[in-house]
Amino acid sequence: MLQVCPNGARSRAEHPSLPLSPAELAAEAARAVAAGAEDVHLHPKDADGADSLEPRVVARAVAAVRGAVPAGVRVGVTTGAWAVPDPARRAALVRSWTVLPDHASVNWHEEGAEEVAGVLLERGVGVEAGIWSGTDAARLFRASPLSGRVLRVLAEVTDTDPATAAGTASALLAELPGDLPVPVLLHGEDGGAWPVLRLAVRLGLDTRIGLEDALVLPDGSPAPDNAALVRAARTPPEAEGAGRPA
Repeated sequence: MLQVCPNGARSRAEHPSLPLSPAELAAEAARAVAAGAEDVHLHPKDADGADSLEPRVVARAVAAVRGAVPAGVRVGVTTGAWAVPDPARRAALVRSWTVLPDHASVNWHEEGAEEVAGVLLERGVGVEAGIWSGTDAARLFRASPLSGRVLRVLAEVTDTDPATAAGTASALLAELPGDLPVPVLLHGEDGGAWPVLRLAVRLGLDTRIGLEDALVLPDGSPAPDNAALVRAARTPPEAEGAGRPA
């Protein structure tokens, strides 16, 4: 499964075409799905372009994207603590959502992760358990009573060095429970995004790409939009250089 992550916690200063509004997210998601994405992970934004968990903001973003993609495409959101640092407030906002996404990511190293995940499960929202490299998330997740109830593990490699990111990814996967009953979505970010994506493909794991994770194509050229990133992710590595002068 290939997921598209169209915006993340980024701003327009990082990419001129980063989708912020519900209409922009819907248009980008539709183009990315047409290019081959099968699932959507988005960051609803407030009027100032900041990530938000407010019910009205989440409802508008989710409804717009859901209305723009085929019925079988699941739409998810973030619950990152950077949007709402107080864990009790974060859980309360999730409890007050009026339009529910199909799934939501919960970063297991963040304070209050289990509480937020529990509220999502109570409401019938699938949980993507965010397990970041360089944190104690894998240990916490292994000990969690919710580990068998999540939709998938979102294994995120925070190592952005293209020379070492794949190795960091392998080490992160080794930290996960050996008898994990749910799928693993492996992805990297910035310089590590493409090496980790290719590793995920080789291992037969789910993965993702989008402007949240990468601003450039595999050849290093700027990515014009999310659809271009998805098309590149769907291109076999051996075909990436086809047609280029030697």
